[in-house]
Amino acid sequence: MLPVSKMPISVNARRAIFLGFIVIILVGLLLSVGLIHYLVHPSKTGGADQIFVVREGASLREVLGELEKRGIIASKTFLLLWSRLTGYGNQIKAGEYRLSSNMAPLQILHILRKGLILLHSVTIPEGFNMRQIAEELAAKGLADAAEFLAAAKDPAMVIGYGLSGPSLEGYLYPDTYRFARGGPALTIIHAMVKRFFEKVAPFRESIGASNMTLQEIVTLASLIEKETGQKEERPLIASVFLNRLKKGMRLESDPTVIYGIEDFNGNLTRQDLNRPTPYNTYVIRGLPVSPIANPGEEAIRAVLYPSKTHYLYFVSKNDGTHHFSRTLAEHNRAVKTYQKKGSRMRTEIS
Repeated sequence: MLPVSKMPISVNARRAIFLGFIVIILVGLLLSVGLIHYLVHPSKTGGADQIFVVREGASLREVLGELEKRGIIASKTFLLLWSRLTGYGNQIKAGEYRLSSNMAPLQILHILRKGLILLHSVTIPEGFNMRQIAEELAAKGLADAAEFLAAAKDPAMVIGYGLSGPSLEGYLYPDTYRFARGGPALTIIHAMVKRFFEKVAPFRESIGASNMTLQEIVTLASLIEKETGQKEERPLIASVFLNRLKKGMRLESDPTVIYGIEDFNGNLTRQDLNRPTPYNTYVIRGLPVSPIANPGEEAIRAVLYPSKTHYLYFVSKNDGTHHFSRTLAEHNRAVKTYQKKGSRMRTEIS
């Protein structure tokens, strides 16, 4: 009797094995076609965009389960299988995304793998100080205000950028940015300081020839930024401050006093003007210890290229512009005309 392994296979058995292989191949093809169709076709058309957040440390299974639950994908099973087969399972990135059921699952997986997170636009006006910037970022949900301020005041951060001063005030360049929600405040600070250096790079030679340090230039520019919103007035304001500095006169700028008052209530008093702080230019001579705001390019340019004048005073005309004077007598007459409140360089509060 022949051993079982050497017994001839009947024709019917061969036919059955062949048919079995054919069935397996057909099933495999059908599954492949089904998988490919699922991967490249949206689960449904007409679906609205949804904000979808992938939290830090979330597994692929958790993410796909939530996508299925919200109707963004029809089924997590095929996409999970494809991700495992291709090794994409551990490559999704945390963040906020804009997704919809109009997207093919393969497109959604690509977005999650590439970290194509949703970015939000925020505009920081010229002259904002770092507290105002922190509040604006917090209002947009882009940063925690306390975290932002703590990082901006970190001495190691200041030194790390090759700067001096008690904080990064003055170097957080005012501009329009696009940031992701949920990111660290350091990312935002780095972008703003980087933009500052990009903006001042063309002035490198002028800065070197100015006989002023970068901090002094930015500090004076911050005063100019707070004193006027009129582009054409900035070189004139710069000339007044520079003329007073040359003569050893106090700058007597209201915004510097305000900056030195913690929790300023909007009412600047005579007592405030007489209170000594490192920023009160009614008391100290020269510039404040550091910038009082974050100036834009035009204010920095005004410091480097001021108007050539003999002006020593200016007063608000209450229409957004100022009257400039060479003498105290002329200035006092202008004050009576426009303010009628005394003889400070500038009497309105900003």
